Amino acid sequence: MADQNQLVTFQLGEELYGINIMDVKEIVRVQDVRAIPNAPSYVEGIFNLRSEIIPIINLHKRFHLRKTCEDGALSGFIILDIDGMKLGVLIDRVSRVLTVAGAEVQPPPQLLSGIGAEYIRGVVRRGERYLIILNIRDLFNPKELQKIAAVRNEA
Repeated sequence: MADQNQLVTFQLGEELYGINIMDVKEIVRVQDVRAIPNAPSYVEGIFNLRSEIIPIINLHKRFHLRKTCEDGALSGFIILDIDGMKLGVLIDRVSRVLTVAGAEVQPPPQLLSGIGAEYIRGVVRRGERYLIILNIRDLFNPKELQKIAAVRNEA
């Protein structure tokens, strides 16, 4: 990892996650998502962002995570750009942008909160908790990205 990592951090379930700020296009509050028949189970649906159709991915379903029930939490979407394809990832709450020194990042354990190590770039200890840094480009294999693109194109 580089000497400095700028991460957009967010909460999913009980855990705090971070993704490289360069993969994030924007953060949007929860909006109406239109369900799409025959979409993969983790595709929540699509929504229209300034005349662009964005597929919305539910990471709770993707990784079988329990959703926290916090009233008043700011939930929304993080709009990502994965190799030119825009996706929205449903999150429980946006935390903040953090700069993390490369030396703080530890290798991922084999299994952490149901998310396999192949999706994790590393972890950073924050007090009693860990910040899990996701490798957003590895969350979906090329076949899954094709299915998601097909959902967007059929809308």
